[in-house]
Amino acid sequence: MDLSSPLLLALPLAEPVHLLFAAFVLGYLLGSIPFGLLLTRASGLGDVRQIGSGNIGATNVLRTGRKGLAAATLILDGLKGTAAVLLADHFFGTNAAMIAGLGALLGHIFPIWLGFKGGKGVATYLGVLFGVAWQSAIVFALIWIAVAVVSRISSAAAVAAIVATPFVVWTLGLEDFAILAAVMSIIVLLKHHANIRRLLAGEEPRIGAKT
Repeated sequence: MDLSSPLLLALPLAEPVHLLFAAFVLGYLLGSIPFGLLLTRASGLGDVRQIGSGNIGATNVLRTGRKGLAAATLILDGLKGTAAVLLADHFFGTNAAMIAGLGALLGHIFPIWLGFKGGKGVATYLGVLFGVAWQSAIVFALIWIAVAVVSRISSAAAVAAIVATPFVVWTLGLEDFAILAAVMSIIVLLKHHANIRRLLAGEEPRIGAKT
């Protein structure tokens, strides 16, 4: 989806309400697939929620010592966000695609299958960015990598990229999507509240640490 797409030029509410709802449900169902949990169980590692932070995301999967599983979780959690945007764009319209992206993020964080206790949404957020405006996803990834290399702390890298993303989207001239990106950033930051407290206290574990 390029910068000339109507998705980036029109308000989400320009689509009929029933299409927005259908797009949101599609995004939510895709986003709620708990790949981290499914992959670790299929690999005989049990329930990933019983180790480390109890999270189903790639960072906690990495604490099993299985880097391949962590990478697969990261990729699949991202792809479900991208798929939600692209499928909604195809079937419901370009404006509904952004709502599908929001649905995917909420589905990952609050999956109905796991009692609404899911991941923190970073990979899925990145996947949504790739579906809507790949330029912003590249910047997001570069910020994450830079901060992760320096700090060796996943949450610090995530927080930096999440805070920067709405401003990056705005500078690309995508004002409407920047508003949605800001909403998504706030949601993901709220999920990181405990990490932020530990960061401020200097107690946040480093990447790969088994806790």
